[in-house]
Amino acid sequence: MVNLLYIAALIAAIAFAVLVIYLANVLKETKRTMANVADTLEGLEKQMEGISTETTALLNKTNKLAEDINDKSTRLNSVVDGVKGIGETIKSFNQSIRKVSDSVSSVAEQNKEETAQAIKWGTVAMNMFQKRKSRSTEK
Repeated sequence: MVNLLYIAALIAAIAFAVLVIYLANVLKETKRTMANVADTLEGLEKQMEGISTETTALLNKTNKLAEDINDKSTRLNSVVDGVKGIGETIKSFNQSIRKVSDSVSSVAEQNKEETAQAIKWGTVAMNMFQKRKSRSTEK
């Protein structure tokens, strides 16, 4: 029976040795896998630093662009207000001209005969002036 215990102990020792060898191989493969994962994460970290730098630069440019757009928008608003004022001035000027034109038309309509006579007398006066001028140049 002692032999049987020795054989059982020997089988247990061999099984334990096989288990230890198997665990050692698994741990070596795990170590290699973890080293690969560490290398991959290190590369990923470097890439993330580059992305962070570019993102920061892009954000700064975007902020400057937004400030420039706001500044130009403010300036454009003042130009639009100025154009609006010019438009209102022209509108009121057109209304004034329309009133004067309507007034002149109504006065001319009321005084057709006097206007026609004034034009005739003006024409006669111009003809006399031209005749006198042509006589004075002939002498």
